[in-house]
Amino acid sequence: MAKQQGGMRRPQNPAPVSGPGSLSQRTDGGPQQVLTDVSGMPYGENQELEAMQSSAPMSASTSAKSPKARQRQTKSAMEQVTPLFSPTQRPEEPVTDGASFGPGAGVPTRPGMRSMNNTDAETLSKYLPSLLTMAESPETPDGFKRFVRHLKNLQAGI
Repeated sequence: MAKQQGGMRRPQNPAPVSGPGSLSQRTDGGPQQVLTDVSGMPYGENQELEAMQSSAPMSASTSAKSPKARQRQTKSAMEQVTPLFSPTQRPEEPVTDGASFGPGAGVPTRPGMRSMNNTDAETLSKYLPSLLTMAESPETPDGFKRFVRHLKNLQAGI
């Protein structure tokens, strides 16, 4: 007892020792949440995510799936993909439908986009002299200069 570590110690799992026969209980803490493994994250962040998940485990749910179950689900979803050279499923629709050229409906446009641009240009017109002065500075980034040039062109189009 030189380190003063005596006394009652609470078990970390639900049951410290399993009882005999019908009195037996799980000692491993029961089912746990499956850790989510995310691919494509920047270096070190996936390890950090796993550490956060394991530090505060949640109770298991029936929807938690193992990696193999997720892989089976992905395979069944891939079976529904239409192959590249299969016959068309829309024979009446031209291939160029939705494009800015050829037959078809053309590019879908948002209604009122031109009027919104004009309204924005009118609102920003009072700031244009100050923005032009800032754009003439040698330290001004090129992106800001392009933005001011764009605003100036919008003003000319009104």
